[in-house]
Amino acid sequence: MAKDKLTAGEARRIALAAQGFGTPRPDGPVSKRQLLKLVDRLGVVQIDSVNVVSRTHYLPAFSRLGAYPRALLDDVAWGRKPALFEYWAHEASLLPLGLQPLFRWRMQDAHDGVGIWKGVARFRRERADFVERVLGEIATRGPMSASELEMGHKGNGGWWGWSDAKRAVEGLFWTGELTTATRRGTFERVYGLPEKVLPKAITALPTPPREEAQRELYRIAIRAMGMATAKDLRDYFRMPVEGAKTRLAELVEDGSLLPVTVQGWREAAYLDPAARRPRRIDAGALLSPFDNLIWFRERTERMFGIRYRIEIYTPAAKRTHGYYVLPFLEGDALTARVDLKADRKAGTLLVQASHAEPWASAETPVKLAAELKLMAGWLGLAGVRVENRGDLAAALAPLLPRREDDGGGGSARSDETEEAQDRRTGV
Repeated sequence: MAKDKLTAGEARRIALAAQGFGTPRPDGPVSKRQLLKLVDRLGVVQIDSVNVVSRTHYLPAFSRLGAYPRALLDDVAWGRKPALFEYWAHEASLLPLGLQPLFRWRMQDAHDGVGIWKGVARFRRERADFVERVLGEIATRGPMSASELEMGHKGNGGWWGWSDAKRAVEGLFWTGELTTATRRGTFERVYGLPEKVLPKAITALPTPPREEAQRELYRIAIRAMGMATAKDLRDYFRMPVEGAKTRLAELVEDGSLLPVTVQGWREAAYLDPAARRPRRIDAGALLSPFDNLIWFRERTERMFGIRYRIEIYTPAAKRTHGYYVLPFLEGDALTARVDLKADRKAGTLLVQASHAEPWASAETPVKLAAELKLMAGWLGLAGVRVENRGDLAAALAPLLPRREDDGGGGSARSDETEEAQDRRTGV
């Protein structure tokens, strides 16, 4: 059977529609049902503690649904009756509760020290008595944070200098013996026993065989991406290379994946048989650096023709586009990049730099300005201030005039201060 052939534009629009950009945003207030439907569509939402604009797990829903109440996500993730759970899926992630059994093979790998989990198993083996004490404390006293469990000493190496208690609870989180009960204060994870935190209907579900669970995760990934290469599919849930070819062949055989070729793509690809094939995408959205659409940089470059990198780890003098840069999705193209910072004390969304892609049009700054205003309001900020950095700044600034009470200098701390404060220490 001949492979279906797609143009690069068709492939891009299929992917955008699968990611939730193929339909207009809701006209009215966003409901819990709409938010959960989106998370189900995506399958996974990455968590990151960097709070320069907003913590990243809030942003994918804003990009697709508009100015929804962020407390809604807090409720479905960490409320009294959560519909999501945390685990290491695509990095630290929020996932629909029903996916928990599909990751038990990974939890078992962490317990056994398979692959990247060797350090977890080694610590558990070498500090077995200590780990059991930690488990006993949580079992007896209920959910606790690592800081409440400080029984050991901080180390200078190993797992980012974490205390022994932090290493223990994180290891137990990865093995599935603990889960996140809630988040507290400055995003501190509070750990609890799965059987006391997760619904019994979830913990009582049978554990599927590894191969079956992996096939289902690939099915979820292709539905979320619409079309993808083998590397794209593996990356979505960080699936192991070992066995990947066999799993994908099985999914082609049962009709879950349709092999396709895409004009200009060097690698073969797969299509979701149920994927929509829109002729046009009318999206307008700012994207988190960790958004599902662009988190795999190789795929982003292949689909959108831009080389995108997050530069928070790059020294300031060597940055090209800025510290925390959000691409702007306009239609079915990425047309601009803005380096944003929420100056919460001044009540201003700072556009520290703004750059246009070569194919940006005269409408790009107008549409981008509208999205920046929407984001500022969503974040509870009174306005937007555009700094004179980047080739788009001159066109963007007049569309976002400064407020009379805006002193212009702002009170934002330096990137380096934010970076030190928000470094990811076991999100």
